[in-house]
Amino acid sequence: MQRKWMMLGAILMMLSVAIGAFGAHIVKEHIDAKALATYETGVQYHMIHAVALLIVGLTAGQLGESTKLRWSARLLLIGIIVFSGSLYVLSTTGIKILGAITPIGGVAFITGWLLFALDVWQRGKGRS
Repeated sequence: MQRKWMMLGAILMMLSVAIGAFGAHIVKEHIDAKALATYETGVQYHMIHAVALLIVGLTAGQLGESTKLRWSARLLLIGIIVFSGSLYVLSTTGIKILGAITPIGGVAFITGWLLFALDVWQRGKGRS
């Protein structure tokens, strides 16, 4: 689990940098300021949650695998795909209906972080 999520986190970090650079150098010439801000929000959340996958992988290495950690990683990945992905497509195509699925990605992020916190809290009880 550790190796898988850390590798995926690193790949997603690389992609977030590439997508951000693409937006800064190419996309910005073709969309308005509001759409560019939406695109940049997608990049920001993408990058933050790719780092989160690295953290989940490191935590799995330190504490061992668990169902909560596994689901935390899965939900963070789903969040990147749904939240950031929908913002990328919305901002570059103007397809407004995609704004309706963006919150699903946000809920995936929130739930992923909650599961991560619960896992670390439960395993840390009794240690000081």
